Amino acid sequence: MGVLLSLLTILARAQNKQQDLPYIINNGGYPELVVNGSPFLIMGGELGNSSASDMAYMGHVWPKLKKMHLNTLVAPVYWELLEPRERKINFTLVDGLIAGARKNNMKLVLLWYGTWKNSMSCYAPAWVKINGARFPRARTLAGEAQEIITPFSENALAADKKAFVALMQHIKNIDGKRHTILMMQVENEIGMLPEARDHSKAADEAFAGPVPSKLLTYLGTHSNSLVPEIRKRWQENGAKTSGTWEDVFGKSLATDELFMAWYFGVYTNEVARTGKAVYNIPMYVNAALNRPGKKPGEYPSAGPLPHVLDIWKAAAPDIDMLSPDFYNPDFKYWSDLYTRPDNALFIPELRFQDGIDAKAFYAIGHYKALGFSPFSIESTDKPGEERIGKAYAIIGQLAGEISKAKKRKSLDGVMLSKDSSTVQIEMGDYILTVSHEFTLGWSAGAKDKNWPLAGGIIIGLSKDEFYVGGTGLVITFKTKANGMRAGILNIDEGRFVNGKWQPGRRMNGDQDHQGRHLRIPQEEYGIQKVKLYSYQ
Repeated sequence: MGVLLSLLTILARAQNKQQDLPYIINNGGYPELVVNGSPFLIMGGELGNSSASDMAYMGHVWPKLKKMHLNTLVAPVYWELLEPRERKINFTLVDGLIAGARKNNMKLVLLWYGTWKNSMSCYAPAWVKINGARFPRARTLAGEAQEIITPFSENALAADKKAFVALMQHIKNIDGKRHTILMMQVENEIGMLPEARDHSKAADEAFAGPVPSKLLTYLGTHSNSLVPEIRKRWQENGAKTSGTWEDVFGKSLATDELFMAWYFGVYTNEVARTGKAVYNIPMYVNAALNRPGKKPGEYPSAGPLPHVLDIWKAAAPDIDMLSPDFYNPDFKYWSDLYTRPDNALFIPELRFQDGIDAKAFYAIGHYKALGFSPFSIESTDKPGEERIGKAYAIIGQLAGEISKAKKRKSLDGVMLSKDSSTVQIEMGDYILTVSHEFTLGWSAGAKDKNWPLAGGIIIGLSKDEFYVGGTGLVITFKTKANGMRAGILNIDEGRFVNGKWQPGRRMNGDQDHQGRHLRIPQEEYGIQKVKLYSYQ
């Protein structure tokens, strides 16, 4: 099965390449989005939930986005506004987004607010909401109906699919040659509340029935690489190859969550699969991350969360990526969990707050993320001063070099704080010690109680030459060779113009502390090119 899926994926990508549709490739062991035949790095921002429902309001948004150097807007499409009456489709808002993006030389990632949005079915059309007999709800153990359509509703799935297929057909018709729309998000932050699983009649019957053979086959095939939480539950119960959900995984809330993850995944995959059959561009599902100490149902459980990721991979093979939405601390921890050989990191949503500039550098440089997208990007009143815009100005210049560096495996990124102020990176013939600029002691702000996050991207051009872009960094160098010392031959500040490096100031004096280090001060954003040499 795994070999077959790989072959189907290769064939789908080959077809997309032939048709010049957006697609994801493996570049030097790292994923990359290709648009119109060229690598594309998403420097995005996601709209607040309601902004895309009013094109007059959007008229005030586009200029803000341009000032922040975005190349992609992540925007919702609402089922209730797309299909306010059954089989009466209205593409006005979608067409408005596409027209606005083209006018402002941007791309789009569209979010399908279909059956679920943030667990609830709040964007389902009124004709779906009011007909509980036709579109049944999830229920608690006590039988109380929730504002959540059950994933066991065949009618809901059929209606969602029809609307999504109509949307994808329309996109193909008006954008199949322009490729303004890069990717689709299918549903939004799926999760089960206020209990770990649905107790509707259909759900109870499925829970008492056998675990699908497709899932059990996946567990057996991937037994050595399963996430620890799934592997432990399966193996501690005898690694069974048949049985009910409680036979195979034991009786617990965790089993309830695995069960729901499977059926949420199957439902969502079916929506994606039918949409791709019409217009095959990349599709992903996002997750609201769980909080420490909370039990399934106390957080929106069973979405594509790290501890159930393999359930989703088995249930939803047509979904290209499972992606985290960041409102939790510990950016590194969660990014590690979503970066897997079978899962490219794409960050479609995170809190728009201080430090996102450093996180953008780190995600794209260290994790080779396909893109980055703060939430409610239009909420700023000072777009020209936003740090994310300054970071995007640097990342945009480096984008071509980032793609080349992936092939050479000479790309990394850093994110530094007061508690984690220094890292070492081996690249070329040298070891780079990258520190927060405030570690110098004499830098402005070094004695402050709190340090802002610093971040950057490091690109190796050769064994002794590097680009460094970012803010708040100090880098010293040493050779890997015993008995040799590293020296800075020269550092040039500069910028890329139409993809070509244009050197500016030579920084071999006070700026590099007379050859001691490379430095980009905090609150400044820049690119420097350094060439090293070794001596005894």
